[in-house]
Amino acid sequence: MDFRNDLSRAVERYRAEIANSREHLALLRWQMAQGHALDRRDTFPGHLTTSAFVLSPDHAQVLLIDHVVIGRWLQPGGHWEEAEQFHLSAAREAIEETGVQGLELHPWHQGGDLPFTIDSHDVPGKPSRGEPAHIHHDLQYLFVADPALPLVAQVEEVHAAAWKPISALAEIAPRALERLSHLPKP
Repeated sequence: MDFRNDLSRAVERYRAEIANSREHLALLRWQMAQGHALDRRDTFPGHLTTSAFVLSPDHAQVLLIDHVVIGRWLQPGGHWEEAEQFHLSAAREAIEETGVQGLELHPWHQGGDLPFTIDSHDVPGKPSRGEPAHIHHDLQYLFVADPALPLVAQVEEVHAAAWKPISALAEIAPRALERLSHLPKP
């Protein structure tokens, strides 16, 4: 993977094909233009993360984690780690944090690496690590898995992993929920 070029292609494609008129991604694009090492978690004011919206096959449920540091239910994800494609980084995070089995990239992606959503959001710092408050530029991907299969939460990072009604995304990922409402029903 050529991180900088692949990220640039993914962001420009996202803006051209997916983003709504209010999604400018100004800080992310500025950091890219400045040559910031977005693949490093010590790059500020922001750096890259990937996350996974894992849906049940009928799209009625979503797999969420109770995040230890943030203290709320979120989709699985984390800091970018080397992978051949961005969605593979998101898949690895979902598997590591939840133990989800049979994870498959959602057909919406048509096997490609175009993000379903890009969400740049504020993250509290960790004074114990000398880390200031900063931005996570999160490339978000859709996956499908069977909610009947067992989960094993990674207790170092999450209190729990559980399937929740898709409506739970209204509070944590309204743009993704709105986009999901336009997907054809399986």
